[in-house]
Amino acid sequence: GRNGKVYAAGFIYTLNLRNGLLRPFSLITNGTRRHQEIPVLRDELKRENRTKNSTQKCLYVYDKAVTDYAFWNNQIEHGNLMISVLKENSVATFVESIHFDTSHELNTGIESYSTYENNGIRFSIVNYRDPETKKLHRFITTLPGSINPGTIAMLYFKRWTIEKAFNNSKSNLKETKAWSSDNNSLKNQMRLTAMSYNLLRTVEELSKIQDPELIHPSDKKYTEDLEKRQQAAKKRGGFVNPLFFNERIARISSYTIRAVQNAIMTGKSLSSFINALVAKLVPRVNQIGEH
Repeated sequence: GRNGKVYAAGFIYTLNLRNGLLRPFSLITNGTRRHQEIPVLRDELKRENRTKNSTQKCLYVYDKAVTDYAFWNNQIEHGNLMISVLKENSVATFVESIHFDTSHELNTGIESYSTYENNGIRFSIVNYRDPETKKLHRFITTLPGSINPGTIAMLYFKRWTIEKAFNNSKSNLKETKAWSSDNNSLKNQMRLTAMSYNLLRTVEELSKIQDPELIHPSDKKYTEDLEKRQQAAKKRGGFVNPLFFNERIARISSYTIRAVQNAIMTGKSLSSFINALVAKLVPRVNQIGEH
């Protein structure tokens, strides 16, 4: 870069929420220049729109940022939908309320669901009050009004479980250390990172289903931590919304990563090191209580 400064390599992946697997999506920077993720994402979407099957829908969830209403409105016809947080100073005019089932457990914490407008472009806004912290969150989305507002809130909060996947790619697979400043080399690095992560994810999930009565130690600790949060929230007159923690994407354990590395180096069979992973599973603890 200018004055010889080198920036960390940056990549964008898509994540399948059903199986937790990564797909390489776009290179952000080759380390010689700094780039912001959102403009790169928009450019990549425009390129993909020229070749992608429009029946394939993708959802993009990102932190509070300046929302380009016209851009995301145009993306709807290409199957690219968005959820973000509404900025406090956003200019939006109320149009109408959207009916939703207030008694449905899925909509716990939803205070309102409405259509708003900005320069003739319509979108939905969900007001969600976290029953644990009592904090109000306002989500903006281009998803259709037929989607439960509680689902929209849940999908946004999935960001924190999704980030566990990217913690693995950055910390354990060293993706931020660029192989080269050459774009083709970096794209190969991105593909190899995704392949390595998907192998590790598959191996860990295979080990977990060998005995349904047992769980991974990290899952046991997570459930215990949730129980502590539940007790603390009860003292404040609230509760942890259990829906946000369903089917979470856990970070791959360091033990799994070491086991796969050792198996590759020593030539062990797939079954032998999955058996070693199963041996690490522990008894299931009681699930988080009802509110």
